[in-house]
Amino acid sequence: MEVAWRRLPQWTAMTGTALPSTAKSIEARLREAGLPPLPRSAWLEIDLSAIEGNARAIRSMLAPGTSLGAVVKADGYGHGLVATAHAALTGGATMLCVATLDEALALQVAGFEAPIFVMFTIPPELLADALEAGIELTVMDDASVEAVATALGRRAGRAPAPKVHLAIDTGMTRGGFLPGEAVLPAQRLFEAGLPRLAGTWSHLASPEDRDATARQVEAFQAALDGLAVAGVEPGVRHLNSTGGLIDDVPDFDLVRAGLALYGDLPDDVRVEPDRMAAASALRPAMRLKARAGAIETVPSGTGVGYGSTWRAERTSRIAILPVGYADGWTRRYAGATVARTRGVDVQLVGRVSMDAVAADVTDVPDFSPADEVVLLAPPGEGGNTVDDLAHGRGTIAWEVLADFSPRLSRVYLEDGRPFGVRYLAGRLVLAAGASLRTKPEDGAAEGATAGETATRRS
Repeated sequence: MEVAWRRLPQWTAMTGTALPSTAKSIEARLREAGLPPLPRSAWLEIDLSAIEGNARAIRSMLAPGTSLGAVVKADGYGHGLVATAHAALTGGATMLCVATLDEALALQVAGFEAPIFVMFTIPPELLADALEAGIELTVMDDASVEAVATALGRRAGRAPAPKVHLAIDTGMTRGGFLPGEAVLPAQRLFEAGLPRLAGTWSHLASPEDRDATARQVEAFQAALDGLAVAGVEPGVRHLNSTGGLIDDVPDFDLVRAGLALYGDLPDDVRVEPDRMAAASALRPAMRLKARAGAIETVPSGTGVGYGSTWRAERTSRIAILPVGYADGWTRRYAGATVARTRGVDVQLVGRVSMDAVAADVTDVPDFSPADEVVLLAPPGEGGNTVDDLAHGRGTIAWEVLADFSPRLSRVYLEDGRPFGVRYLAGRLVLAAGASLRTKPEDGAAEGATAGETATRRS
């Protein structure tokens, strides 16, 4: 299985009998899996088994008859759009939720047949094409209603039946109609040819604030009641998300899960006792690893990085790791984070560069370029967790995950074994017999991301 360096695949998947061994180098693990090498010695490992298991754990929390919508926007919160969607559907999700039209189209090009819901409005000139593709859209204000109405008029009577969700502003103030104003936009869409609403939805603004959340639930129910009085069927009702899921907010017909799907929970929301076991089963799916591109021994007083903001206080060994702020390892991590290698936490020192960060490995005997350095890992594995990084830079876990750049190769694991690799550039290549599940019911199709050429390796 030869791979030309100039034709590195964007995604390579395989099936086989590769041996799981974290003690082996990444090159050895990929080689045993029949996968090509990485183009740089910094990468993300994504545990698809964890994402699948998280989806199952989330489903176990849902009320009977409630479906799971997997939020895979922002490149699957940095984990990878296509692979995350595959794992979520395998775990029982029945809808994929994204933020942009191109994310939805990428999923369709990859072969996914599950419903795809775009949670923000899209440019009017693309509405007709989106409806033609069967993508589920939302309306949030009068302008978006009129734009969708115009698009409906242009394709009157054509299949597939258009699917539009009515957004209700229950307190987020991020688009949507006030609860008492929900009927008129629905009627306008019906006049334009929409046979029925695909859904009615809203979004929780402060799930950590029980009183505010209760007011939002009340407002959402008021909108639903108003639609019912007018004889308007709301379609799929969805309000709840990760924060409300663990704090006993009503599930309605569908829950959109984002952060929980990737194994983390908001640290400011209380977990209900009856959901504690399922919440405890969630596993973070991402690890960030690197190997030193260079190791320098420097005398006391030597400055490290731009501005020499850190200086060695003794003769020190400095490892240069090829990951920087262009990869999502922000400058705000400088001097406040650690990494782990050989079971030892080491300090990251100096300013973070665009493409590199330095680690003080003086206290790690015989540290070499062959040693993996873990910069991000689940709790209990040492080094930084997602929440550690979020707190260190004064932000939230969502931003930390979504910040990781496509420059970092994603090595996908199932049951600890490399299953595939997504690179920055190139084409999609699948090994003989390998596939990504693209349907929630059986899923036999192979997929590619938008703009790629799918071929099969033999």
